[in-house]
Amino acid sequence: MNRSVISLVVLAALVFAGLSAVFIVDEREKALVMRFGRVVNVQEAPGLALKMPFVDEVVKYDDRILSLEVGPLEVTPLDDRRLVVDAFARYRITDVRRFREAVGVGNIGAAESRLDNIMRDQTREVLGTVSSNDILSSDRAALMLRIRNGAIAQAEGLGLEVIDVRLKRTDLPQANLEATFARMRAEREREAADEIARGEEAAQRVRAQADRTEVELVSEAEREAEVIRGEADAQRNSIFAEAYGADPEFFEFYRSLTAYSRSLQAGNSSLVLSPDSEFFNYLKSSQGTAGVARE
Repeated sequence: MNRSVISLVVLAALVFAGLSAVFIVDEREKALVMRFGRVVNVQEAPGLALKMPFVDEVVKYDDRILSLEVGPLEVTPLDDRRLVVDAFARYRITDVRRFREAVGVGNIGAAESRLDNIMRDQTREVLGTVSSNDILSSDRAALMLRIRNGAIAQAEGLGLEVIDVRLKRTDLPQANLEATFARMRAEREREAADEIARGEEAAQRVRAQADRTEVELVSEAEREAEVIRGEADAQRNSIFAEAYGADPEFFEFYRSLTAYSRSLQAGNSSLVLSPDSEFFNYLKSSQGTAGVARE
């Protein structure tokens, strides 16, 4: 009985030891086998792997591409126009042994802290050699490549590979932004004032031209009217002269009647005349042939 119990205990111990000697590496991971704090094996291929039970420790690291957000930082380009830049990086752990030696037990958090410092230094260094217009133009793709290449060289010491670097936001600091907006508003207001002044000047020219055209048209119309009136008066006088020459007595009679019609109108028929006035000669004559009544 005792032998059976001992055998079961030994078997269980062997099974437990065997299980403790085996570990699984996922295809998304890399593993280090640590023995008393020292790296004794690197397991990068996925699948089953062996270690010394109860002695070795397995530390696993993510083998996928990871992201690092670099917080806002101020940079000063060549034109001394300060900018606030946000960036992010894509990286992966390529050398787990060197990674472990560089960051120790701090793991991925410590590595990202150091990589963040590298990214900040490289961003300031590269963007400080160009103008702000270059940063805001299509040249920023080449600048991001320069930042990545500089970060690659420094990240190798951490066992990391920087795959890509991108600049997300590139803005002015808040104080500079407000000053820039104020300057832009002032410039737009000045341009608007210039446009208004030019418009007023053009309007004055148009009004002056219109007034001149009006005066010329009115003068021309009045001249033509005077010419027409003169021609009409000449034609009227010619007709009167022809009529007078055809029958002078009838013409005198007609003119007297016209004078009576104009003078003796309703509401204005009171006349003060001398008794011997010739105005009513045709009315006083029984034959209707006395002297001529004039207008």
